[in-house]
Amino acid sequence: MPARPTLLFSGMVGAVPRQGGAAWAVLQPILAMVVFTLIFGRLAKLPSDGIPYPLFVYTALWPWQLFAFALTESSNSLVSNQHLIRKVYFPRLIIPISSVLVGLVDFAISFFVLAGMMAYYRVVPASTSLLFIPFLVLAIATALGTGLWLAALNIQYRDVKYVVPFLAQFWMFATPVVYSSSSVPAKWRFVFGLNPMTAVVEGFRWAVLGTKGGHGPMMLISVAAVVAVLFSGLVFFRRMERSFGDIV
Repeated sequence: MPARPTLLFSGMVGAVPRQGGAAWAVLQPILAMVVFTLIFGRLAKLPSDGIPYPLFVYTALWPWQLFAFALTESSNSLVSNQHLIRKVYFPRLIIPISSVLVGLVDFAISFFVLAGMMAYYRVVPASTSLLFIPFLVLAIATALGTGLWLAALNIQYRDVKYVVPFLAQFWMFATPVVYSSSSVPAKWRFVFGLNPMTAVVEGFRWAVLGTKGGHGPMMLISVAAVVAVLFSGLVFFRRMERSFGDIV
């Protein structure tokens, strides 16, 4: 498997190889949380909806790490498995889907860190805690939809894999990971809602911590964006699928 480019703040976005195993799955969001707390919590003093800032950020990093890892893995999945594509016929969609689902292992491990932080800060889980599951599905759908676009493009244009880390970094700061959506001016909330991960991050905070969970119209726009990304990704991938064997 070809080496992936190293990201600036790679631990923050979760878009790095799994060489560290379970330990690295725990360290990634913790290191990112510490850095974000120092910069945005202590220095910039960004509001955190009444939640201790480290917990506020980590709750967002929990699904974000899954999304960023799944995005990186799925976008490079076809190129990494090109020997299979040449030799055996099977539904190519299986490859990016499986690469996305692998990230659920790290996601499950990171939960124990979140539970420990909630106990430390004496924050009682909200009664809606189990409702994080629909937002988890949205995170997977967003990563898969975007990954299908990038995986198909990466077959034709091999430089795409170098763009993915920068896309992940930009996308993270366009998502309310280190700040709350309540700080976004009302006139910009429609544009903000076009980001599919807005619903995911705000939904996780609402479900687990009991925060306001963003603004209704903005969240609905964000969910619609998830559906659009997944549907368009599936259509584009299936259209390009016939040529994969010839190009790789």
